[in-house]
Amino acid sequence: MEIEAPLLLHSETVQAEWIDYNGHMNLAYYVLIFDHATDAFLDYIGITKQFRESNQSSTFAAEIHVNYEREVSLGDEVCIKTQLLGFDRKRIHFFHFMHHKSEGFLAATNEVISLYMDMKERRVGIMPKSFRKKLEDIQAIHNLLAPPEQMGRVMGLNSPPR
Repeated sequence: MEIEAPLLLHSETVQAEWIDYNGHMNLAYYVLIFDHATDAFLDYIGITKQFRESNQSSTFAAEIHVNYEREVSLGDEVCIKTQLLGFDRKRIHFFHFMHHKSEGFLAATNEVISLYMDMKERRVGIMPKSFRKKLEDIQAIHNLLAPPEQMGRVMGLNSPPR
């Protein structure tokens, strides 16, 4: 199976109830769409709903960063591309790019560190080897991509602290 670099696994259309008083999609719904893209990515590597239920395991977001680049509006279709940045036995570091589907512009990005969880203990667990193998295969291809420009950003106003 050929692995895309980055992966295109999810698209969605901006709904009326997602539009805020500024006339564009509210920030919360960017995160919702990115969460749907995360679910698609996890399904792709094998951490499906069925797997989670039958193995009492899941993933939790440990940290996310969202950058808003350009607004999207009612009826706009967006597609999410996902780049794997790294992983170990317990964590997955990945990056989502939200593009306007017809116009192609970058609307937002989302950097995520996700933890593999043992839901019986509600503690971080060890990912099964089959998932780590799938991640290794993706990583071999995604290592050829440049790191995202927005990766690892720190917030601040460039002024000395008071």
